[in-house]
Amino acid sequence: MAQTVRGPEDAALVEVPVDATVVAGTSIAEERVSVASQWQLMWWRFRKHKLAVASAVVIAGFYAVVLGADFLAYADPDVSEAQRSLMPPQRIYWFDGWRFAPYVHGVKGARDPLTFKRVYVPDPDKKVALRFFAEGFEYHILGFIPANRHLIGVDGDAATSVFLLGTDVQGRDLWSRLMYGTRISLTIGLLGVTASLVLGVVLGGLSGFYGGVVDTIIQRVIEILRSIPTIPLWMGLAAALPREWTPQQVFFAITVILSLVGWTTLGREVRGRFLALREEDFVLAARLVGASEMRIILRHMVPSFLSYIIAALTLAIPGMILAETSLSFLGVGLRAPAISWGVLLQEAQNLRSVALAPWVLLPGAAVVISILAFNFLGDGLRDAADPYSK
Repeated sequence: MAQTVRGPEDAALVEVPVDATVVAGTSIAEERVSVASQWQLMWWRFRKHKLAVASAVVIAGFYAVVLGADFLAYADPDVSEAQRSLMPPQRIYWFDGWRFAPYVHGVKGARDPLTFKRVYVPDPDKKVALRFFAEGFEYHILGFIPANRHLIGVDGDAATSVFLLGTDVQGRDLWSRLMYGTRISLTIGLLGVTASLVLGVVLGGLSGFYGGVVDTIIQRVIEILRSIPTIPLWMGLAAALPREWTPQQVFFAITVILSLVGWTTLGREVRGRFLALREEDFVLAARLVGASEMRIILRHMVPSFLSYIIAALTLAIPGMILAETSLSFLGVGLRAPAISWGVLLQEAQNLRSVALAPWVLLPGAAVVISILAFNFLGDGLRDAADPYSK
């Protein structure tokens, strides 16, 4: 294919070759973009954000732990034994000679006659073979399907033979407790953000759509809540919970408290969006055809910036997780026998335990990784949801 242009010197006609495949490819790409939906455009922009995609994989792994915590934990997280207090993590040997046969060395414990500290020494003569999909303590899948298979285990009692991340001061397996703690902490974050979504969209939408007295009252409530220091407010509300409540009741109450405090930011953002959209032509057209106000809000206005809400919620989940972890770490959130990242990190309050057993800080690594992953994912979703981003 050639294109005819006029030469600069003698004004003669000159044929310049043009690659037809480039023109065709450009037109196809432009047509593809012109007919793509908002979600398709968002997905195309998001997958270019490699760090956000990797963070999404990490978060998917965390929530896989939430669903399969019982399967991944090889020991009962509440079983303790003083004879294995603060035992260090065991190294896994994947090959026995040239044969793939994972195992760990046995451990011998003794009391140091000089420091009176209990020390643990690997016993190379004793090999504890690891088994995949081994039988162990019983649990219920989804709360009602009985099962006793676990990802790894040993022949016999796994709780007294394998300690992949060591033990805490009471001799409880830290790996198993971390699996259960991940379930509680991430579930609180997800449920808290879901409740905040409902409150933020409903109250922020009412404030921006109706204005007037409704807007004034809701905005004054938001200002009052935002003027109170967050940590003291959380601590005061959480400390008011009765000490005799069960862990399930405390779990529900903590979720409600975090939601009541955390909806204000989203409410302000939704209000601003509604103020900008309520005068648009599509809202006026919906009113003219007789659509109810609730239908206009839920079917026309909210879906127009739903991608933005998803990005904002992704950035809000880390705040919920940190709030629960902070409350539990300070002793006014979830309490034993409940297990969460904050409860596990209470051991880190004791400097002696940290000095002798630094592995008790491993739940903190899970907190850092999850928070970074959520923030990177939220940044990627926010950029993908921005119609002006390249």
